[in-house]
Amino acid sequence: MQTKLLPIFYETHLKSQLSRAEYLILYMLVSIMQIHRIVKLEELASIFPHKILFQSRRKKLQRFLSIPQLTLEIMWFPLIKFWISQEFEDEEVLLIAIDRTQWRGINLLTISLIYDRRAIPIYFHLLPKVGCCNFEQQKQALTVVLNLLSYSKKIVLGDREFCSVDLAGWLRTQPLTDFCIRLKRSHYIEVEPGIWQQLNNIGLAPGISLFLQGIKITKTKGFIGANIACKWKRKYGGWTAEEGWFILTSLPNLNTALSAYSKRFGIEEMFRDFKSGGYNLEDCYLEGHRLIALLIIVSIAYSSATMAGQRIKTKGVTKYVARVKEPKRTKRRHSSFYIGLHGESWLESLKIFANETKQLMALSPHKLPYYQRGQKAEKLIYQCF
Repeated sequence: MQTKLLPIFYETHLKSQLSRAEYLILYMLVSIMQIHRIVKLEELASIFPHKILFQSRRKKLQRFLSIPQLTLEIMWFPLIKFWISQEFEDEEVLLIAIDRTQWRGINLLTISLIYDRRAIPIYFHLLPKVGCCNFEQQKQALTVVLNLLSYSKKIVLGDREFCSVDLAGWLRTQPLTDFCIRLKRSHYIEVEPGIWQQLNNIGLAPGISLFLQGIKITKTKGFIGANIACKWKRKYGGWTAEEGWFILTSLPNLNTALSAYSKRFGIEEMFRDFKSGGYNLEDCYLEGHRLIALLIIVSIAYSSATMAGQRIKTKGVTKYVARVKEPKRTKRRHSSFYIGLHGESWLESLKIFANETKQLMALSPHKLPYYQRGQKAEKLIYQCF
């Protein structure tokens, strides 16, 4: 049996935008990424399945990553927009996380959709220099995404790098858009007319939550009418959080704001999956258009694995791919991405060692019922790709 690596709507769109040769190259790159977890050009070229010289394979991949069609607007936005229309209800609120990651001189501003305790990337922007991004760069990136998702209700989530009062003021003017942005504890709020106090001194302590409404923030900017959700996690098992959260938000109550913001950490898990926890993106030396093109291909691979992992869980055969959650464990052990990625690897191993597997099973005939269950699970997992 041959696994179907990409969802049908991915195949349809990609084939409509690429030539037959370009589509085959993209398909093979996705497959290599899923099996070998690599994105470094030299390593991709070393195992790229084409019967030409290594240097020719390398140049072929370079030329492919330079084709003009490999842009977010042409290749990725239609896919992510269609997927959202199929996966989410019309009135469902989308959680949009903005964050930044960097490696070896690359500084990447990313906006993603929080999904299944992870994040699916929507937009990438290469910043011209290392370090934090400014309000104009954040506004430019968010404008693209908010326009793309203009008919959906959205909550924008950001950590302390994105705690600009200017950004919050601008988001408040955007239709169907709320926000939860973490403030630095050094910010000032007006506790009484003319009396200002740092957030660090308002009395927040472990185990305490506060919700401040209609607050004026900072002495200079004068951001009026803001809500601030404050929470410091209680001591648990001898562990205490170093500090509390101060969340600048347009949402109407504490629980809604904290629930939304807590899901922001899905984008950090996504970065881990892209880097050392998955595709080893930090080994990549590409820049400019080629880097964005590669990130689009990684996003296609990442989202495909996540969808496959969810289908595997629905089929009830996760235990054939990975360890399941133990009774005393409160959090799941593995993400849908991990399950999809390793499900593909297991199927590939079964295909490569088909004869050896038959011989191995024949040596233990008393375990035939278990092997039969495994064969059924194999067929179910094949259906997920």
